Amino acid sequence: MNDQELKTMIQSILSEVMAKEEVPLPSRAESEQNQEIDSLSHATESEELPDISATRIQDQYLVPHPFNKEAFMKLKAKTPARVGLWRTGTRYLTEPMLRFRLDHAAAQDAVFNDVDEEIIKKMNFVPVKTICQDKDEYLTRPDFGRKFDDENAEVIAKTIKPNAKVVVLVGDGLSSAAIEANIEQVLPSLEQGLKNHHLEIGNILFIKYCRVPSMDQIGDITNAEVICLLVGERPGLATAESMSAYMAYRPHVGLAEAKRTVISNIHSGGTPAVEAGAYIADTIQKMLDAKKSGVDLY
Repeated sequence: MNDQELKTMIQSILSEVMAKEEVPLPSRAESEQNQEIDSLSHATESEELPDISATRIQDQYLVPHPFNKEAFMKLKAKTPARVGLWRTGTRYLTEPMLRFRLDHAAAQDAVFNDVDEEIIKKMNFVPVKTICQDKDEYLTRPDFGRKFDDENAEVIAKTIKPNAKVVVLVGDGLSSAAIEANIEQVLPSLEQGLKNHHLEIGNILFIKYCRVPSMDQIGDITNAEVICLLVGERPGLATAESMSAYMAYRPHVGLAEAKRTVISNIHSGGTPAVEAGAYIADTIQKMLDAKKSGVDLY
């Protein structure tokens, strides 16, 4: 039997087998999933697919035939948790799964991307960096994100006026997206709030590869009375744009974390940036009056 005869025989056998096999009916879960995929992919070549991020998770309720949808929607309005999204079998529906992947990707981008250089220039920040050499070292060596080498310490000493009452710093932290989304709104509000208290801030440092305790070494270098660090927080699936303000009275290397005052969740879905700026200014004035910060302030 030559090669051609062998191929012909194999094709004949395969054809007979395929003809005898019955196509199984899809399960209920598969049917639901197929219907959902069809609904998401109905757009023609001339149409764009819907933007799944346009709908707030708090407004998304996919449970069919709910017992009390109104009560559940009231609950959802209070949290960005992924509840009431239903399922296909034991899995998420396609749209919630895509949204999960979208939010996860946004969180990764916030951590691994650097703050846009154009924003640093636009805001007239003076750039410095900790002893971290790159993003990988920053993520794996938190202690390096707290220290400056001699060259950067010299820039800090020349930029910040010695013995200043208030020093404001900006650091990338764990979310570049948080700085890009909030800093242009929070700083004008903060500056205006401080002016209302007859306080002024000078030049603002931008700290690359910044951890919160980096403000402590700056306190030692400048002998500032109060330091406020605006920094990107670790992103989650609810938002990748959350910024916090860490403040301390007379910060120094070795300062206990309990001595810091924190205003967190500064983002569009939390405390708005403009409102946060005014609140930060009032808090700084309270710290100056009490000469305390953190748990000692309350």
